[in-house]
Amino acid sequence: MSDFENISEHYTRDGILNAISDAFLSVGINPDSLTTKDLAPVDHFHGRGLAATEDLLAALYVEADHYVLDMGCGIGGPARHMAEVAGCRVSGIDLTESFIEVADELTRRAGLNGQVDFQCANALDLPFENETFDRVYTQNVSMNISDKEAFFRSAYRVLKPGGIFGAYELAAGPEAPPTYPVPWAEVAENSFLSTPSATRNVIEGVGFEIVDFSDLTAEALEFFQQSREKIKKEGPPKLGTHLILGPRAKVMMRNMADNVEEQRVMPIQIICRKPE
Repeated sequence: MSDFENISEHYTRDGILNAISDAFLSVGINPDSLTTKDLAPVDHFHGRGLAATEDLLAALYVEADHYVLDMGCGIGGPARHMAEVAGCRVSGIDLTESFIEVADELTRRAGLNGQVDFQCANALDLPFENETFDRVYTQNVSMNISDKEAFFRSAYRVLKPGGIFGAYELAAGPEAPPTYPVPWAEVAENSFLSTPSATRNVIEGVGFEIVDFSDLTAEALEFFQQSREKIKKEGPPKLGTHLILGPRAKVMMRNMADNVEEQRVMPIQIICRKPE
């Protein structure tokens, strides 16, 4: 089985849309008519959730006339959020067909299907012409990609000159390797973390000019602490990314928090510009 087949198999899960719909019914929200605010606890499938998406959106300086690409869109939360907040057009791609199906339906329910579209595609072979997008971003995707150069070169190819690329990713920390399972991999063989310095070298090597390269460990630790306090006070949430991860969500999320706290994994945000 190829790396990409392993990745798709890891994320593929039957019944995600039904699980999300049932969860909204349980909290008194009509699942057939949802807002991006309703969906936010569920559909930002990466560390720090909506907060990370908002930080990335601010750093990308997205404007209403921009065309934006989400590389590894999951079930579409960040794409919908950016389209609604910035007024831009967004396309998302993901390797996992079931994610695209859910993304399409949730976008329809949120009334954004005229502004946001999705397709099942490989990030290393994007189905777009050169220099198509004003902005490109990715969130927690490169951990599943062994060929980092091909991944970042793909983003570079479809970005217009002068355009901005943003990545909110996970790097190998000084105390690597991480403890598994984690949200992106059940076992180490399907995880491809690189160090921050190696990531920087690859990104610059494909031609990007790095504008900002930030270690967001402190922000992640604060998020984990706030999440623990909320659960202690209110109990486990009915709405959350556990609806995507399935039965092993609890152990995956616990390991993720431990890995960051033990410096096995480092959350980073990278903002780059393609030279004109």
